[in-house]
Formats: sequence, C-alpha cells, structure tokens
Amino acid sequence: MNTSNSDFAQDASLPDIAQLTKLANELFTALPCDGSRIGLAASAVQGGVASKSAIPQGFGLPDEAELQKLLTPRQPSLASVPDSLDTGSVFGNPSSPAASPLAGLDESVLAGVLPHDFGLPDAAQLQQLLVSRVPSGSNIPGTADAGSIPAAPSSAATGSVPLSSQGNPISTATYGLAASMADFDASLIAGLTPQAYGLPGEAELQKLFGGSAGISASTGSDSSFYFLDELKTGGFNAQVPTLASAHPAFDVQAVRRDFPILKERVNGQPLAWFDNAATTQKPQVVIDRISYFYEHENSNIHRAAHELAARSTDAYEKARDTVAKFMNASSSEIVFARGTTEAINLVAQSWGRQHIKAGDEIVITWLEHHANIVPWKQLCDATGATLRVAPVDDDGQILLGEYQKLLNSRTRLVAFTQVSNALGTVTPAREMIEMAHRVGARVLLDGAQSVSHLRVDVQALDCDWFVFSGHKIFAPTGIGVLYGKAELLEAMQPWQGGGNMIADVTFEKIAYQPAPARFEAGTGNIADAVGLGAALEYVLKIGIDNIARYEHELLVYAMDALRTVSGLRLIGTAANKTSVLSFVLEGHSNQDIGVALNRAGIAVRTGHHCAQPILRRFGLESTVRPSLAFYNTHQEVDLLVSTVRRIQSGQHF
Repeated sequence: MNTSNSDFAQDASLPDIAQLTKLANELFTALPCDGSRIGLAASAVQGGVASKSAIPQGFGLPDEAELQKLLTPRQPSLASVPDSLDTGSVFGNPSSPAASPLAGLDESVLAGVLPHDFGLPDAAQLQQLLVSRVPSGSNIPGTADAGSIPAAPSSAATGSVPLSSQGNPISTATYGLAASMADFDASLIAGLTPQAYGLPGEAELQKLFGGSAGISASTGSDSSFYFLDELKTGGFNAQVPTLASAHPAFDVQAVRRDFPILKERVNGQPLAWFDNAATTQKPQVVIDRISYFYEHENSNIHRAAHELAARSTDAYEKARDTVAKFMNASSSEIVFARGTTEAINLVAQSWGRQHIKAGDEIVITWLEHHANIVPWKQLCDATGATLRVAPVDDDGQILLGEYQKLLNSRTRLVAFTQVSNALGTVTPAREMIEMAHRVGARVLLDGAQSVSHLRVDVQALDCDWFVFSGHKIFAPTGIGVLYGKAELLEAMQPWQGGGNMIADVTFEKIAYQPAPARFEAGTGNIADAVGLGAALEYVLKIGIDNIARYEHELLVYAMDALRTVSGLRLIGTAANKTSVLSFVLEGHSNQDIGVALNRAGIAVRTGHHCAQPILRRFGLESTVRPSLAFYNTHQEVDLLVSTVRRIQSGQHF
C-alpha cells in the first residue's frame, strides 16, 4: 500500500514534513550560535527527504550523527568574558565608558551571528528593557534583625492599614507570592513574546498539535505562561504567609502534619486548638521518642552495670545537653524539675531561705502568674521581708520608671515574667535585669510563656535563674527546667532530700552531690525529660526565629480581625507582645462564649488564667483567651472571628 508522507501525518494527527521543515528552520534560525549550527540545520531539512531510511521517522529531522555533531559541547572562550559588570544603570549612577568584550574581534568573524541577526535584542536593548528604572527600595529590608521580631507594627496597635510604596492599602490577608508581586511593573516584560523573536506562539503550537493524541488542551488560562498565572493568583503554596522575601517561607501545613491531634474532630468539626498558653500539642517525633524509651531503654538512671541503665542514663543526660544548647548554657547549670512552678519554689525554698531576711525586699510585677507570686509572698511572710510590685499601663506594659523607683539597697531579689500569660506582653527583660543588678539584686526570669515563641539566650539575658515548663513547648507534662548560674547552684542548699542527690550518707554527716544532681532527689521523670529533649530538637530544626516571624504575623492578623467585631474589647494591647489574644465581649459571659466556641470545634481558655491581679488591674475577673502557636493558621483565625461575630449577633443562643 502506497501512502504519502503527508497522508501518514494527517492520519496520525501529526504535522506533515512541510510544516516540520518550516518549524525547524524557524527554530534553528532563532538560535544565537556561531553559524555552523545554522548551516547544519539547513542541510538537515532543506529540499525535503531523499530517502526515508536516511532520516528518522521520515519527518525530515536530522539523524543521530548530525544531532551528535550539533549538540557536542564546545570549549567556551574566556577571552570575551568581561572582568566586571556595569551596575551604573541599575543604581542610577552614570556608567563609565568601557570597551565591549567583542571590540577586538574581526567584524567578518561576527557577521551573521550577532543577536539582531536572529531577531533578538542586543545588549543595549536588553539593558534599556530590564534596568531602565531605578528599582524601588520600599520592599527591600535593610536588615533581618531577629531581635525586633516580637514588636508589633504600628498598624497592629492603631488599627491603621499599611500602605504600599505607591500609597495603596495593603491587606494583611494577602500572602505568598501574590503579596510580593503587589508593586510589580508589567512593563518590564512587555514585548517578551515568542512572535517578537520569530518563534511560533502558543496559539500556533496549539493549532499545530491540537489533534495529536496525548497532548493536553489549554487549561483555560489567559496567560501564555503558567508561572505568571501562579503569580497573579498567589499560587506556589499561596496559603503560606511570609513577612518579607528576605526570610524563608514557613510551611504551616507541613508543621501541622507533624501533630496527629490536629486531625481530631470536636462536635463534628475540625479541632482548632487556641489554648496553647495553657498547654501545647505534641509532635509525632516526641510521641515516638517516649514510646521508644519505654520499648527499648526503660530503666532507672545511674548506679547500675546493666545495659538498659546505661541506655536510660545516656538518653536522660543527652536531653540535659539539648536543653543547655537550646538556652546557651552549660549542662551542669540545667536542673530538671516538674515544671515552672516547682522550679520557682526550689529557688524560693533553697536560695530564698538562705538569703532573705526581715527588712529585705522582693520585687515582682503586676503581670505575674500565681506561680511567680505565691512562693515569694510565702517567703516574705516567713522571713519578714516585703513584697513590692511594679505597675503597668493601660496597654499592659511595665512602667519602667516606676519599676526603677522600687529598686534600692534593700532589694534582694527581682522575679518577673518574660511574657505575660494573661496579656501576651513581652517585657523588656534585658533592661530590667541590668537595672536590678545595678543595686545588687538577683533576678529570676519566668520563661514559661516565652520559651516557645522567642529565642532564649541566658548569657545575653544575664539572668541568675531562668525557669520554664516542657508542656509549654510541645513536650510532655510533668517536666520542666531550672537554669541557674553555676556559682549560685553550687552555693544553694538542696531543697528536697533522698536518693540520687547524695554523695555519702552516715548518721552523723551527709555529703551532697554537686549541682545539678543535688537538686534532683529521688527517681525523676526520666521518660518525659527524654521527650523534652526531642521537642527542643524539633524546635531547633524548624528554627525559633522562623517560628517567631510566622507567629508575629498571625498575631497581628488576628488582632486586626478581632477589632472588627462590634462590642469586643481586647485586653493587653502592648506594642511588644506575642501569642495571647485576651478579650471580653459586651453582653456575653466569658463562660458562654467558651461553650459556644467549643460547639464549633474551637478550644480557648476562659477564666482568670491564674493571673487574678493583672485582670483586676483592668477591672475584670476573667477573659476569653485564645492563644497561638506555630501550627495555627489564618483560616483558623478567620473561623474564630466569624464564630465570635455570630455569638455577638445572638445566633448561638
């Protein structure tokens, strides 16, 4: 059966030889090469087909030998590479005249191979096209100072809308690449089409191959380039919010997949966990590590010759090393306790009873959790010392001038929180510690609410003690940490007595172990200490600065959204705050709001949050307290706000 090539192409829904020849010539003509490839391409397709056996598939394409010769890489010449790049036009500076890198070549050598010979713009045209404007610097951060992360922008405190470099409002709900393209100038890519350079366009290619099997039709996009569609619609993981292009994207969905409980449903609704200031959820890696301990390492630590005791001791002490690394401390300065409360009581009962006497003063602040009030009040009652309290302003910020007035030669101890659990206020810890040290006072810093949100560096803070609970930072309950400066721990007497903390015991004399063992009497919470180590390793892997940036943006977004609810009053609006969104809603009890939110699958804390003095400072006995972690999302915030709005309108009652 005789069948022409054109008949074969039509039957197979493929282009015939004439069309392919035309396309091949257009393609090879457009390539900026040294001319030899053009000749080779022309010889491969010019004049049709002499023999089907000489040309692959009978479509007038170059055979294997010709393709090998065509694609063999040539040794590049370095003679034409410029020593430096002229950036004058980029930054608006006049460029100095410089010789072209091709200036020394014979013009006959260059004939036919310059860009304009192939319908392409030359260097001057490209320079004018791409750098004719001085780029706007409004969106280029000068520095990425992690220390300033917690500070909310002025828009967060005032409710104002931030503006772009052109003065246009920018919605805080715009995230991902869509936000970064807000000021993009489309004129920069004007004219960059295939047709401008003698190449077939998308429509021609669609028409040419539209009937061929296995080639998908257009997706319906108006753009010739899928990646421009992504930019327009905020694609490429658009749900991921970013603060600035200088920082890596934070993939909250990837983080959420690490926490199995976030797949839970409550009252038929997906769980939205906004009770993180009370306790955080646990990633699978922590759950697995604790399970592995009980399956392969479970034993009491120290003082045994068998294998499991060695494994258990190694795991426990490795966790101590991880805590020390996390805080920039020495392992000998890390004491394991049940949590923040026990760690504070340890200092009060050990150091406090050694050094506090009648007439001395202990300074705390109005922001404190009961755990940082009660032990000091008990110590004052027992010793005759006086408890002094630094006030806060109407936004919940410590009045440093008033705090300074409280410090004097009688001040023996200052104890305060780094982040308020009721308001979210971030205190100026480093400055307050310096002020206390100037009068000779020791300082205990409560990091229970800061440790999962801010970088902790006890060397930079220069605090004498730092305390936190594991369950506030994605670790198990029942385990916490007391950091103490080495010289202080060695001078402190043990609070509890028993096994593990002794070096030698007789009926006449007891010798204690050095710190930290002297403060870890009895069998400790070994498995959960190992779990704490795993949790901190998880946080270190993600990066506390990445977490802080994401959470800060989420906090600002949530505060702005809650302000739109009629009758809602935010409690705690300090410029420098993190994680906590306490509020009251006019006409509704806090308990009823908590119950209604629970029906929608939203978990928040209602009550006084073990911080009655600071709530009473604002004339309240309780608040509703949503609190954020790095696995919460903007969509969950939207659900919270819309549900509160329905409660306000009476739809839930």
